[in-house]
Amino acid sequence: MPQVEIHFELLGESAASIQARPKTGLNIAAPDLQLQRKIWQVAKVLGQEYQSQDIVPGMNNLTVLFDPTQDSGELWLQRMRAVWDKTEAESFHQRQVDIPVCYGGVHGPDLSLVAEHCELSESEVVRLHSETSYTVYFLGFQPGFAYMGGLAARLNTPRRAEPRLLVPAGSVGIGGSQTGIYPSESPGGWQLIGWTPTCLFDPKNSAASLLGPGDLVRFRVEDIDV
Repeated sequence: MPQVEIHFELLGESAASIQARPKTGLNIAAPDLQLQRKIWQVAKVLGQEYQSQDIVPGMNNLTVLFDPTQDSGELWLQRMRAVWDKTEAESFHQRQVDIPVCYGGVHGPDLSLVAEHCELSESEVVRLHSETSYTVYFLGFQPGFAYMGGLAARLNTPRRAEPRLLVPAGSVGIGGSQTGIYPSESPGGWQLIGWTPTCLFDPKNSAASLLGPGDLVRFRVEDIDV
């Protein structure tokens, strides 16, 4: 566990949060998988034991949204402290999700640029990207968009200087030290290296987002007919 202090705070009248902050130096704690595993397990336990409007795990934090006419903020802070104190990071079990990806060509228009930036061949970029297991740290930007850590350091590539106005749904990209998949069409500045037909977000499903915080993702190289 990193050197952080855990703070339990109210965010207005209808939200309570757990915030992990560094003890000294930086204002924001560096990402740490063990800390995140504890946050994800606490979110799971709170959801099982108590009724709330929503529970949102983030990077180094967890927020619970509740109805202030039903529960007080102080009651939620007590619950969160109690669950945090009794929860071990190791009790969280990560689910693995395999996602087929077609790399390069019209589906990965930035693959050659990434290869050039990283001083690798395109096939080496594909190999490095697809042989790694990625951890979903949190969802954001758009519904179902998973920010994944674990990208090989050799593949770190800056975002585009000028974002595209329209990125196709299913596009697999690299943004700095992270990788991710666009669940729906949107503007975007990540370097696009592939595409998947897998549906990442469907509000008609009981779990609208295919991926959730804590999931392990593997990309499987495939030739996909579209």
